[in-house]
Amino acid sequence: MTADPGLLSADMRALLDKVAAETGPQPDATLLPAAEGRALAAQNNQRWNVNLPEMAGDREITVPADLALGAVDVRLRILTPHEAERGTILFVHGGGFAFCSPETHERCARVLANEARMSVALPDYRLAPEHPYPAGLLDTVATMRAVLAGAVDGLHDPVLVSGDSAGANLALAAMLHEQAAGRQLPDGALLFYGNYTVDLTGPSYRRFENGPGLTTARMGRYWAWYVAGRDLAGDPLASPLAASDAALAALPPLYLMAAGVDPLFSDTVSLVARLKALGRADPFDVVPGVTHGFLQNTNELAAAREALKAAGEAARTIKSKAKT
Repeated sequence: MTADPGLLSADMRALLDKVAAETGPQPDATLLPAAEGRALAAQNNQRWNVNLPEMAGDREITVPADLALGAVDVRLRILTPHEAERGTILFVHGGGFAFCSPETHERCARVLANEARMSVALPDYRLAPEHPYPAGLLDTVATMRAVLAGAVDGLHDPVLVSGDSAGANLALAAMLHEQAAGRQLPDGALLFYGNYTVDLTGPSYRRFENGPGLTTARMGRYWAWYVAGRDLAGDPLASPLAASDAALAALPPLYLMAAGVDPLFSDTVSLVARLKALGRADPFDVVPGVTHGFLQNTNELAAAREALKAAGEAARTIKSKAKT
C-alpha cells in the first residue's frame, strides 16, 4: 500500500494506458445529448463485462408501480450464486444518475454475489435528465420495500442495500427516506465510493479535478441533470450529507469503501467523520491507487477483486448480526 492512497498504482496506470491505446480519444459523454452519452457509456462498459462468473440463477421480474409513492414499474435483475445462503443484496448501479444499467454492472454484481454468498438484485431505475430527482430514488425505494416485504419470490432476509457512486447515494437516500416515513429499513448497507453532497469543493474535488477518469466538471454535469435547476443542497434525500445527526445515528450498520484516486473521496471521508463523531464504528476501507469506478475492473485488477472480497466479508458480518 502506498503512503498516499491518491497516487496511481502501477496496475491501475497500466490499465488506463491500455484502454486509452485501444479506444483512442473519445468524447466526454456528459457533453453529449443524454441518450448518446448513455449509449457511449454502455458501449465502454461492455469491455468490463466479459468472463462472467457462472450463476445458479439469472432472472428478471418486474416490481409493480407504486402509484402512491410515485414509482413506476421497475425491472429487477436477480443473480443467485451457486453457493447462495439466505440473504439478499439490493445493488443500485452507479452512473451519475444518468447512465448505466444492471447490465453495465453485471460482472461486479456477480463477483459480489459469489463473495457474499447471497443473491444480488439490481433495479433498473429511471435515469436523469429525462427523469430527474426524485424519480430514481422513488424507484429504488419501491424496490427496497418490495424486497423487504418478501414480495419478490426467492429473495429472502436479511436484506442489505448497496450501490456504487450515484447508486450509493440512492441506497443511502432510500434508507433516509424510509426512516423518515417510519418504515422498515434493511439490515445494513454496503456503500462504494458514493457521491453524498452537491458541494464539489472538498479536497479531493480539487486534487483530482481533472481525473484521471471522473472529473469534477463531469460530476457537476451529472448533478445538474439530476437536480434539474433546483437547489437541493439541504435536502438529505438528494444530498445525504445534509442529513441530521439523529438520522445518521439511527441508520443500520454500514460498510463504506472509497477509491484513493477519486474526486468523490472527500464525500466518503466526510460521511465517515460524521458517523464516528456520533459514536458509530462503521468499517471503512480505502483502496489506494485506484480510480473512481474501479470495481468494474474485476477481470483486470487484483485490487478490485480483493475489494469485493472484503465487501462480501462485510456483508456476511452484517448478516450474522441481523435479526431473522
